[in-house]
Amino acid sequence: MSNPPLHTAEAPSGGILRLGYWTPVYGGFLRNVGDEGMPATWEYIRSLSQQADRLGYDTTLVPELYLNDRKGLSAPSLEAWSLSSAILATTERLKVLTAVRPGFHLPAVTAKESVTLADIGSDRFALNVVAAWWEEEAKQYGGRFTQHDDRYEQAREFVRILRGTWDATPFSYTGDYFTVAETILEPKPRVAPPIYAGGESEHGRESIARFADSYALHGGTLDEVRGKVDDMNARRIRLQGRPFDDFAMSAYVIVRDTEAEARRELDRITTVDPASPGYASFEEFTRNSQLDVEVSRREYSVGTRGLRPDLVGTPEQVAERIRAYAEAGVTLLLIQSSPAHDELERIATQVGPLLR
Repeated sequence: MSNPPLHTAEAPSGGILRLGYWTPVYGGFLRNVGDEGMPATWEYIRSLSQQADRLGYDTTLVPELYLNDRKGLSAPSLEAWSLSSAILATTERLKVLTAVRPGFHLPAVTAKESVTLADIGSDRFALNVVAAWWEEEAKQYGGRFTQHDDRYEQAREFVRILRGTWDATPFSYTGDYFTVAETILEPKPRVAPPIYAGGESEHGRESIARFADSYALHGGTLDEVRGKVDDMNARRIRLQGRPFDDFAMSAYVIVRDTEAEARRELDRITTVDPASPGYASFEEFTRNSQLDVEVSRREYSVGTRGLRPDLVGTPEQVAERIRAYAEAGVTLLLIQSSPAHDELERIATQVGPLLR
């Protein structure tokens, strides 16, 4: 039997915050812990996906990385798009938000794949368009890695072709990065897959306000998140006449019976080992991302600034904090936790009822 959906009561802003999670394509989320009990295998991902579906989680984000930036370059990781197809085929309610980096894909082919995935999942499929930051990965896998601002222009053209081929037949477009000529895409999607994107530089924010339906944030303080929600909605209203549909925020969550226990777990996972292979990409990430806040190695322990929201404590403390983020404008919380099968169960059963 499936649980009811996990979400907060309606916030003063009118939004409802749903709970989702990251699919651990790279065998976990921690750079300081080698074996997290989450093997990078379909067997584990299938079990976790079906568990999350049963527990009432709304969405899983499937990150796209061909190299493993959490455990080191030589560690195994799974491919996002084939994995997304399998998750959709073996779940009933769970939405799948799949990352796509335009420098590694042909847009018309991606448009075709997206329609097929949406059909497999009865329109539970969405895309997270990522400008990308990892030059070494692009070198190894033949991806196109341009300058920072150019990557957002590349993303904008990519989305233009996605939407064009979903809407019209035939469709033609000539841009600086992509060209399609008289492209026929059939069948058309019943509902166009929603498009999320994230970025923090001035150019990134302005570009995303032009082409995305929803905005994806790294973890932030309440003040940081309120500021970004207000700023991005103002930009999108100016450029498209309406606010964003969704604000998704990533966060690492630790729930324990006492706050002291939760803080001990936080200390365990953030004790930096400089020799850990998971830190090899730290300088490249910070150099190529143009972040609007400084990231320390301790904070980088879990990625996506997931520690910044401070969702650490008892069920009551974490639920109260989640409600505060709902009031700040977040409508989808994308959880990282370790090991995911234990922690997602704990969050659903101990925090979920406090949110409903």
